[in-house]
Amino acid sequence: MNIRKSQEADLDKILQIYANAREQMRESGNPSQWGEGWPPESLIREDIKAGNGYVVEKDGRVCGVFAFLLGTDPTYMKIESGSWKNEEPYGTIHRLAGDGSQKGVFRACLEYCLRKIPNVRMDTHGDNLIMQHLLEKNGCEKCGIIYVHDGTPRIAYQKSL
Repeated sequence: MNIRKSQEADLDKILQIYANAREQMRESGNPSQWGEGWPPESLIREDIKAGNGYVVEKDGRVCGVFAFLLGTDPTYMKIESGSWKNEEPYGTIHRLAGDGSQKGVFRACLEYCLRKIPNVRMDTHGDNLIMQHLLEKNGCEKCGIIYVHDGTPRIAYQKSL
């Protein structure tokens, strides 16, 4: 798999992947994590403009999408019911989704990000059992609970090399 920064030309495919991901979440018992409109198109455009948006390709076809931000994430400043593994500089993976056509999108994303910085944090909704499984299967450790922009809790994970 190849990972590259997303571009405006990828926007329709990215929106399609996120729509599919929201449907998959609903079908797997996680209807509220992304609801009807998350992530909004405006945020995806911001990711592209800021250089934080990425796509995962297989044979030249986009099959996954995520945002990767280096530096302090404000929602990760406070953690409850646990603690971060360390306070070293880190990157944060957000809004990871695949179109379902390829296995390994999560692993490719995580490996790519760990090559950029050997300390990565992520979070997921308590109902997102699929993501929790992928995180734990790929060596990410559950660290505690954080709260996202709307005040809802998320399970926080970290992987450090």
